[in-house]
Amino acid sequence: MINEIRIGVYVCHCGLNIAGVIDIDKLVEEASRLDDVAVARANLYCCSEPGQMEIQKDIRELSLNRVVVTAGSPRLHEVTFKRAVAAAGLNPYLLEMVNIREHCSWVHHGDREKAQAKAWDLLKMGIAKARGLSPLTDRTSPVKKRALVLGGGVAGLKASLVIADSGFEVDLVEKGPVLGGAAVRLSRVSPAFETGVCLLTPMVTRVARHPRINKLVNAEIESIEGYVGAFEVGVRKRPTLVNENCDLCGECLSACNVEVPDEHQQGLALRKAVYLPFDGCYPDRFVIDSEACTRCGDCVSACPADAIDLTMAEERIKLSVGAVIVATGFSSFKPETHDLYSYSRFDNVVTSSQLERMLDPHGPTQGKVIRVSDGKAPRRIAFIQCVGSRNEETHPYCSKICCQITLKQARQITDSFPEIDIAVYYKDIRANRKGYEEIYAEIRKKGVLFVRGEIVSVDENQDRSLVVRANAELFGREVADEVDLVVLATGMEPCEKKDEIHKILTVPYSADGFFLESHPKLRPIETSLDGIFLAGSCHGPKDISETLSHASGAAAKALGMFSKDYLSLDAYVAVVDEEKCNGCGICAGLCPYRAIRIVGEKKEKKAQVVLAACKGCGVCAGECPENAVTIQGFTHDQLTSQIDAALEENPAEKIVAFCCNWCSYAGADCAGVSRMQYPSNVRIVRTLCSGRVSREMIMRAFENGAGMVLVSGCHPPGDCHYISGNLVAERRIRRLKKKLAKEGFDTNRLRLQWISATEGAVFMQTINEMNDYLEKEMLK
Repeated sequence: MINEIRIGVYVCHCGLNIAGVIDIDKLVEEASRLDDVAVARANLYCCSEPGQMEIQKDIRELSLNRVVVTAGSPRLHEVTFKRAVAAAGLNPYLLEMVNIREHCSWVHHGDREKAQAKAWDLLKMGIAKARGLSPLTDRTSPVKKRALVLGGGVAGLKASLVIADSGFEVDLVEKGPVLGGAAVRLSRVSPAFETGVCLLTPMVTRVARHPRINKLVNAEIESIEGYVGAFEVGVRKRPTLVNENCDLCGECLSACNVEVPDEHQQGLALRKAVYLPFDGCYPDRFVIDSEACTRCGDCVSACPADAIDLTMAEERIKLSVGAVIVATGFSSFKPETHDLYSYSRFDNVVTSSQLERMLDPHGPTQGKVIRVSDGKAPRRIAFIQCVGSRNEETHPYCSKICCQITLKQARQITDSFPEIDIAVYYKDIRANRKGYEEIYAEIRKKGVLFVRGEIVSVDENQDRSLVVRANAELFGREVADEVDLVVLATGMEPCEKKDEIHKILTVPYSADGFFLESHPKLRPIETSLDGIFLAGSCHGPKDISETLSHASGAAAKALGMFSKDYLSLDAYVAVVDEEKCNGCGICAGLCPYRAIRIVGEKKEKKAQVVLAACKGCGVCAGECPENAVTIQGFTHDQLTSQIDAALEENPAEKIVAFCCNWCSYAGADCAGVSRMQYPSNVRIVRTLCSGRVSREMIMRAFENGAGMVLVSGCHPPGDCHYISGNLVAERRIRRLKKKLAKEGFDTNRLRLQWISATEGAVFMQTINEMNDYLEKEMLK
């Protein structure tokens, strides 16, 4: 009786999300007849308090030693149910989740009969794996109570202050020469209309003087190793060429003869190669643009404080931190990249960022609005909204801040220059933040004209005035208005360094390019990587108030980690069967984390796992020629039992898909959330990494009669959450295909496909293509 397996099966209605397509009672009845199933029940909402209480009660009263919850994605709900079974005294690793919502009811609602058959197969696969589950113990790891914040803009400053004020050390890394980010370029910040510098200066000053914040400007991360609570980060710090002796005397400025467009003034003025980014900046010293500087040495000779050193070398710095907050901000959309609204052709077409600098008393025009072509004051201005946003050719998303900026700028102009007429061409005015509806109403009363309709063209007259043609919805016809200045309300884009950051941190980004949260509602700040959090507009378009709130949330998540001396790490690690191991060293050579070492001499050599360093990717287990290495929770026997269960009936019609938990499995979840419909003959086997999928597992599927096999994971080369697991999988599949081809096997039946967490459409397309091929082959 001690070894008797007693499984409790719980099938969730999830309201009508599942029960609207799947016959829940039938599933329960069929499951109750399977070997080792002690009880099978239906529940309206398994994740609810009553649902969890029912599971806990059965564990205690029916002596259950395995639990199978058939509901939504384990990526969303597994933690909830692990806690529930643990509270009832059952080891949490004796839980198996079956996903019949994202992978079944939501994607096959057009064919209930086939959806039912698939749900039954998925449940059988879950029960088969549950039989082989073993109790496991979480690892513990000490927490390094220090945070790394990437980005010195509004979000990075706020997150750093919250953490440092709570008594913990912070390393603040900013790629630019000074702190402050994009907000310092704002002439006014609505709805209170204080200046951007006034808003930022107190924050920058507090950060500059804070003893627990290590400020690293002109710096970028170039590597990261370790795991949550214990990251080792490599930082490259570019030379500033100006040291702390600088007293802002300005002699270097007078000596420099190189001039380039001033990015702070949005290209409306020039600056020297040696320059002060803006008044009151931190660090409060001149900066040398190393790309523009000719190294003539005139500034060195002119500096009385010996503050300039053109031979200064870059530094490599190692940081040890427990948590990472990504606050890398955004980039403004560049209309010249798509030649929108004649921006590249006509001087008097400007962006909202350029107008912002005009409106600043410390800007290039000392607060006056001018025509760029001749410096004259405009009599009429046209604003064009949604430039680069809400457009399938640029970005389909709304940038959220564009309407706010236009309303603010229109009010500034009507207050300071009431003689200027303003027209706003828009698709929709989205003024849902506090105070903006009032600004909208106010400027309409002051005569600002709002024209709803698509812009047809922007042309120029001989006198350099502009003609804006638009299809006005109200009039039902095209209108043409002559103006002196056109202002393009440009939206937000992901930060320019997103690809580099993504490759280093392996934090995924969504289809729009912004870094992706773990879950949009339940975990909007965390990423799929434990210990790495998102703050501000690197996550998506946000205004300043929302950015500050988001940054405070990210800091709070880090502080929650720092409240503990030790963190629990999952038990999904490699283990070695020493009786099978021959010490060949293949596993040690492949491990991306150097978590396996070979110990012993000659014939006594054995592989040994460094548990604290192991990530459980399974690359070693997938390649071991003796099957001596396996991954706890995803053992060879557990995974092959799922393959066998999936192919019990009509195997030739089915596609067995080995999906990486972090990308392709999440991509299938994305297809489900989006209700994308694809053929129901795919059966997904979840693995932690595509590198875990061994040749033996693939051949097991084919030997059982599978029509096709899909191995899918993260995009190479830099997307893999386990550094190089996808590349190992690619080499393994290539070798296997060559071998199968020599044996006369149709290698088209084995497919390797890279699918990211947001590529639900790619998952759908892949299954459609494989099913089409399978149907054609079956007709031969």
